[in-house]
Amino acid sequence: MFFRVTGNQPSAAPAVPALQVGDLTVTYGQQTAVAGVSLQIERGEIFGLLGPNGAGKTSTLGAIEGLVSPRSGTVTVDGMDARRHPIETKARLGVQLQTSSFQAELSIEQIATLYGGLYGVRLTREQIRQSLDDIGLGQERTKRFKQLSGGQQQRLALYIATIHDPLLLLLDEPTAGLDPQSRRALWSRIEQLRDRGSSILLTTHSMEEAQAVCDRVAIIDHGALLTVGTPADLIAKHKEDPRVLAVAHGDVTLEDVFIGLTGSTIRD
Repeated sequence: MFFRVTGNQPSAAPAVPALQVGDLTVTYGQQTAVAGVSLQIERGEIFGLLGPNGAGKTSTLGAIEGLVSPRSGTVTVDGMDARRHPIETKARLGVQLQTSSFQAELSIEQIATLYGGLYGVRLTREQIRQSLDDIGLGQERTKRFKQLSGGQQQRLALYIATIHDPLLLLLDEPTAGLDPQSRRALWSRIEQLRDRGSSILLTTHSMEEAQAVCDRVAIIDHGALLTVGTPADLIAKHKEDPRVLAVAHGDVTLEDVFIGLTGSTIRD
């Protein structure tokens, strides 16, 4: 169950992309973390941003969130320039970090009430309980946050990130460290959000996750986009690439494409 902060919504969403990033460059001193990245995420699309450690994924997300000031380039959310309209664009974002931490002594119900209030969403106790039932946390609603398992904490974090029904959801490795059951449950939840009309940008190191969940993916390395397309398209596009064939074991997979384009060197 989701509730929008804003007033009456138009009956038909305009054909404006949820996110447009144009020639984005992010630097830290003399180091370039993001080098001219351009990408577009349509409404109702799950878009995966893949790359080795230090490839520029987090800096790209930071610039979209408004936490990092890019040296140049544009970020447009729902047709609005994020620099010129920071409050309006941030209100359309939901963010779930790889490790989310809430007040350890508060119950799930109290956390939902608190963050609903912070987002300006008025929720009754019955609405909160129904929402928690919907994500499989109804029986744990009186538990303190510190008493939840890792999978339960991630489900709660995703619920809080979407409590205001954001247009664009940013997920930073949302299933890292989860067991297979919890990971699959979170995949289903992400797909449900997509089917409700939300757009999702997620980073992941799991090629299985990218291939199973994402409508399109982009591979980034050394701050630059190397390739963009559906998982199937990327496999077809790069299956004859000598770098990919050199690392493939049998039929070419998305992981083979990823390693072939970014190299086999382990990144810290």
